[in-house]
This record gives sequence, structure tokens and C-alpha cells, in this order.
Amino acid sequence: MNAAIQDDVLAEFEPHRRELCAYAYRMLGSSFEAEDAVQEAFTRAWRSHDSFEGRSSLRSWLYKITTNVCLDMLKGPQRRARPMDLAPASDAGTPLPAPEPDYMWVEPIPDSMAFGADPAAAAEAKDTLRLAFVAAVQHLPAKQRAVMLMREVLRFSAAETAEALQLSPASVNSALQRAKATMEQVHAKPDESYTLDDAELRKLVDGYVSAFEAYDMDALTALCTQDVALSMPPIPLWVQGHASVAEFMLTAGKGCENSKLVPVSANGLPAFGHYKPSGTPGLWEPWSITVLELEGGKISGLNYFLDTPKLFPLFGLPAEYRE
Repeated sequence: MNAAIQDDVLAEFEPHRRELCAYAYRMLGSSFEAEDAVQEAFTRAWRSHDSFEGRSSLRSWLYKITTNVCLDMLKGPQRRARPMDLAPASDAGTPLPAPEPDYMWVEPIPDSMAFGADPAAAAEAKDTLRLAFVAAVQHLPAKQRAVMLMREVLRFSAAETAEALQLSPASVNSALQRAKATMEQVHAKPDESYTLDDAELRKLVDGYVSAFEAYDMDALTALCTQDVALSMPPIPLWVQGHASVAEFMLTAGKGCENSKLVPVSANGLPAFGHYKPSGTPGLWEPWSITVLELEGGKISGLNYFLDTPKLFPLFGLPAEYRE
């Protein structure tokens, strides 16, 4: 295949990149692995393009290849999770445990990697990119995970899903029922959404920024549900409830006082690049990608992802903040 033809083939694939990346992210729980999976899928598709006979759409063919890449990547026993999936909430005064390896944790994904230009499609995809939903999907065996996503999220037919996974339609339907039963046990609903209009959401987000930058825990917890959960992957500890969140922020989290928050978007949710004081006047250093989860018009999850050397470049954030 000459270079011009190669470029033409890859250009055919490119419009599908974001939706494939979103799918791979749901499968793998990692934005970095999702990016790698799509790149590998494009490489495989390019190599076998001459044998693509148009018996299915290009989109379906690329999903089939991406699914196979993800299944290859999921052959190890480790599944990604969130701190609240692994242990009960800790007392706010518990000493911080050592960080666990990054491959253990569900990571955030920038909206720019997962959503295309179509607002309606983005709105439909948003609920199934929530951290809680992605973490719940990780409970499923790999093929059940693919069946669940292809049938319930992407709306592929049983026949299309069977062809992609080399299963019978009956096996697909059986796997889907088992997957739904597991998802019900972990209380994950793909169609659950936070019903806030733009003005209400803006008010809630602005309130969080004001409260956090003032380090006013009364104001901050007033914006949260009673059972709000705070987590900080890769540290496995998490705390729950107004009193515990406030105590944690004012003790172990005290170093975040006088922080600066830079808005970003992750998982279809409000998010920030969080910079904490560096000790040098006028200079703040990366601390976390913060993702807010919402429920009933309030904040239900405070997720502080601490792997800033990897995450800040992914979100296009600078390595320092200055005033």
C-alpha cells in the first residue's frame, strides 16, 4: 500500500476515533489504555483493509477490531476499580496508606477524547461515561462487558454483536441478561442522569470553586449530598459524609488550603485541574484532576486523581500555575 493510499485509508478511520475511544475507555477503565487500544485497532484495520469487503459498515468493522484489541488487553486478572469498590469508608483521622499501582484504578477521561461535535450524541453518551458507571462495568467478565456496551450503550443488534464477538445471537442474549443482573447488584443504571439545567449546574460548580478556594468546609459540604464520598486514587483510603469530608480536608488535606482550580471537563462531568501552594510565593503546583459527581442537584462525589505527571498533560494543563 503506497503512502497516498495509506493516508486515505487512515483518513477514513479518523471520524470514528472519539466514539471508539469512548467505547474502549468503558471497556478498560483507562483513558491511556483506551487511546492505545484505538491506535492498535487502526493499525490492525489498516493492515487488513484490503480484505474488508464492505459486508458490514466501516463503523461496525472498526468496532469489531477495537473490541478484539480490548479483549486481548483484558486477559490479565486485574480489573480497575475505585477506592469505594474495594473497602468500607475509613475514619477521617486514619493515617494515609501508601499509594497503590496506577493499573488498579479507574481513571478520568477528557471530554475532548470521548465526545464528538454532535451535542445530541454527546448528551446521550454522557451518562455511560460517568465514573460510577465505568467502574460498575469493570465488574463484568470481558465478553459480558463488550456485550453490555454494544447492546445497551451503542445499540448494536444482537446479530451485529454476535458477529463482532464470534458468538451466537443466543449466547449474546444470555450474556446480556447475566450482565444486567450484575449491574443491578452494583446499582449502576446507564440511563441515570443528573437533572440540572445549565444555569443550575453553573451555580453549583461556581459554588464549589468559591467554597474550595476559600477553604470554607461549611459552604462546601452544604453543596454535597449527606453521603458524599471523597476519594484520592492512587491512595486507597476514602471517606464519606459531611463531617468526615470536612475533618479530612482540615487535617490530612490541609495542604490544599489556598489552592487554585482551573476548569476542565472529564467524563461529561464538571472537573478541574487542582493546583496547591508550592511554598514559593505566587507559584502553585499540580495536585489533582478533580472530578465532581452529581446527584439530585448536589455533589455526591469528590474525586481527586493524584497522578498529575500523567493526567495534567492529558488534559492539556501546564506544569505550574502562577499569579
